[in-house]
Amino acid sequence: MAVPKKKHSKSRKNKRRSTWKLTAPQYVLCPRCHGDRMPHHVCPHCGYYDGRIVVDHEA
Repeated sequence: MAVPKKKHSKSRKNKRRSTWKLTAPQYVLCPRCHGDRMPHHVCPHCGYYDGRIVVDHEA
């Protein structure tokens, strides 16, 4: 089994892990109701996606 010969320093470990960050979800405006929705998802307010109704909220 491969075992490191020398210990990696804390700075080297932290440099490697510096890109492990979470990003906030990006929102776009719905072209129909102008509510916030996630890109490439059905609008939770009006139920439209790509110009057609996908989820009927009135039912």
